[in-house]
Amino acid sequence: MYLTFDNPEYLWYLFSIPVLIVSHYAFLKYSRRRAIRFANFEALKKVTNQSIMTKNNTILLIRMVILFFLILAIAGTKLWYEGYTNENDFVIAIDTSSSMSSADLKPNRLDASKAYAKEFTNRIGLDSQIGLISFSGASFVERVPTRNKEFVKSAIDNIDFAHVGGTNIPDALVTGTNLLLSSEKGRTLILLSDGSNTASYFIKDPIGEGIKYAQNNNVKVYTIGVGSDTGPIGYLPEYYNISAVYDENTLLRIANETGGKYYDAKNNDQLRAAFDDIAAASNEAFISIDLGPGLLIITLALLFLEWGLISTRFRALP
Repeated sequence: MYLTFDNPEYLWYLFSIPVLIVSHYAFLKYSRRRAIRFANFEALKKVTNQSIMTKNNTILLIRMVILFFLILAIAGTKLWYEGYTNENDFVIAIDTSSSMSSADLKPNRLDASKAYAKEFTNRIGLDSQIGLISFSGASFVERVPTRNKEFVKSAIDNIDFAHVGGTNIPDALVTGTNLLLSSEKGRTLILLSDGSNTASYFIKDPIGEGIKYAQNNNVKVYTIGVGSDTGPIGYLPEYYNISAVYDENTLLRIANETGGKYYDAKNNDQLRAAFDDIAAASNEAFISIDLGPGLLIITLALLFLEWGLISTRFRALP
C-alpha cells in the first residue's frame, strides 16, 4: 500500500503545523501574563489543589490533527493497494521492429504475437477497454482504448513491420501509460517484444525512466519476451546465419518493478500460455481509495469536538 497526491503542492502547508504549535504556547504565555494581574492563581491552585490555567494541550493536539487532515484532503490523497477489481482496462504494445521478423515462432514473431493478441481480445470482459500501440524506433497509437473488440482486432490485423529503425521500449511504456491515464479501473499494459532496446537517449537510464512513469501512474506492466537466442532474422536468407538479438533482462526488470509479470515465450505454445495467464489474472490491479471525503468528515467531527471542549472544560477565562 502507498499514498499518492493529486495536488502535492498543497503539502507545503504542512509547515504551518509547527507555526500552530509555536503560536499556541506564545498566546498562552501572553494570556497567563495578562490574567495574573487580576488574580493570584498560585493561591487558588493551593486551595483547589489543581491548576487553574492549563496549557490546553488537548486542544492543541486536536487542532494539529484537524490541520493535518485538512491539508491531506485538499492535496487529493489517495490510498493505493494491490487487489481485485471486476475488470481492468488494457493497452497492448506490440514490437514491430525488424528483429520481430525472426522465424523462431511461426510464421514469425510479429504474426504470432498478433494472432494471440486477437485471441486475448476476445477473452476480455465487455466492460474492459482495450487500446493498441505498435512501436519500433517510435511508438504509434493504433487504437485508443475502446470496448469495441472488432475495432481492436482490425487494428491488430493492420499492424506491419515498421519503417522506423530501432526499438524504443521506454517510449512504448510512456505511450501505453498515457492511453490508460483516463481509466478509473485497473490499468494494465501488455508489452510484447524481443526485449532488445536499441534506441538511445541523452539520459543515463531510459528504461528506468519509462518504468518510473508507469509506476507513478499505477500501471501494471506484463511483459512477454517473444523469441529465442537462436532466431534467424526473417527477411534475410538463413544461410547468412545471423540471429535476431534477444534480451529478456530488460523485460524482466520492467515487469518486476511495475508489479506485473514476465513471460518467456520461445515458441507459439508458450506465447499462447502467456496470454492465457494474463487473461486469467485480468481482475488483478492497483486499486485506489480517495481518502479526501473521509478526511473531511473526520475534520468536521474534530471541529465540533474542539468547539465542545472550548465551550465547557477549556473555555477561556473572563
